[in-house]
Amino acid sequence: MANVLFPTFEELLHPDKVDSEIRRRADAARVNDPLDPVNYFNINWQKPDHSGTNYFVMPQSLTNVACQIVVMVAKDFPTGSHKVGPAYSVMAEKYVNGDIEPGKHTLVFPSTGNYGIGGSWVGPRAGFKSQVILPEGMSRERFEKIESYGAGYTKTYGSESNVKEIYDECNRLMREQPDTVRIMNQFSEMGNYRFHYHVTGNTIVELEAELRATLGTRGIAGFASAMGSAGTIAAGDRIKQAFPDAKIIGIEPVQCPTLFNNGYGSHEIQGIGDKHVTWIHHVTNMDLLTCVDDVECLRITHVFTRNVGTQTLMKDYGLTEKQALDLKNIFGISGVCNLLGAIKAAKHYGLGKHDVLVIPATDNNERYESVMEHWDSHHGLDAAGVNARIGGILRHQKTDWVQDGTPENRKRWHNLKYYTWVEQQGKSVDELNAQLNPEWWLSHQAKVQDVNRKLEALRR
Repeated sequence: MANVLFPTFEELLHPDKVDSEIRRRADAARVNDPLDPVNYFNINWQKPDHSGTNYFVMPQSLTNVACQIVVMVAKDFPTGSHKVGPAYSVMAEKYVNGDIEPGKHTLVFPSTGNYGIGGSWVGPRAGFKSQVILPEGMSRERFEKIESYGAGYTKTYGSESNVKEIYDECNRLMREQPDTVRIMNQFSEMGNYRFHYHVTGNTIVELEAELRATLGTRGIAGFASAMGSAGTIAAGDRIKQAFPDAKIIGIEPVQCPTLFNNGYGSHEIQGIGDKHVTWIHHVTNMDLLTCVDDVECLRITHVFTRNVGTQTLMKDYGLTEKQALDLKNIFGISGVCNLLGAIKAAKHYGLGKHDVLVIPATDNNERYESVMEHWDSHHGLDAAGVNARIGGILRHQKTDWVQDGTPENRKRWHNLKYYTWVEQQGKSVDELNAQLNPEWWLSHQAKVQDVNRKLEALRR
């Protein structure tokens, strides 16, 4: 552990501020030694060649909306998803606060996928034994990734929306091994919130000047993200501080409309829609809730990632070869979910040519190829099918399943936290009610600087 350097939140936001020798080592390790802990310094939203922020502008021939939809690309993070960021920040905060010790504690990462993969990578790099708890129904690639990074896993019942079973397993481990097990709970640890508030949020705030110059947009009209742990959507809190008219847009599956309709169910958008309202979700700051169909997300992912889709997008929708190949490489299922939700929001608000909506593409198809192969064999795809899906889903996304963040709805969304966190997970009503005060969230945002100071002190 003595040889492991932990970057600060500020260094994750601004990689150019990293010591030049550390930066050189991290750049070399990205390709040559991806398990070297110096790759912690590659946890950022920058392109690998340091040429700027890693983003993609959606062709309007596909979205059929006047506003620009800008996609934050996460595939080049270590592990291939930005969820490695909160896995790192939760671990690093607990380490500097003296809550965990290498060689003594096993870090347990409850997850439905990308956060757990991130935990399987960050923990062993710092000398921790790590264990991921995730549902048995997740894609084969997720389990393979976890093992490849040197961590173990426990499969719990169900699939994406079976999070209570994950909690139950975590609670069992804590009862049986209280001295050695430490739970890195992405759903309740504010380190997750702080990573996205400070790093993701400020990255987008700083990107606005470039978008204004290149696209002719003005400010940031909104940030749209589906909720898994609801960490990523915390970026909206920072964006709204910089651009007060910006809208924070949450997205759920129609098949599991928890906030929208107090609903439940199972769905196929891995990484989101976990059938509860997370502790770290600032629901009283959310402006809009949209729901999308999981089958539509799968159909468009299938289009983007297949060769016939690439060729048809170039031939019939005017995409350049680079644009079509980028689409093939930057989107996983949840990224497409965010895209569909953003199109709904753009239509709902009537956004125009000077407006920009930002969404994250959490990962890419690397960890869903087995799902897409299933679609190849059971559904097939030809040029006519591509056109039917682009026309019927992307270009004509409906504005149903949309709910504004009225004071009444925000309070209702907040109240739904009671059932998981007070009845099941040991929070008090007073703790829950404290979240209704904006100062509670501001106080957690301010802790970024305290964590930075502690991380810097480690090096001294």
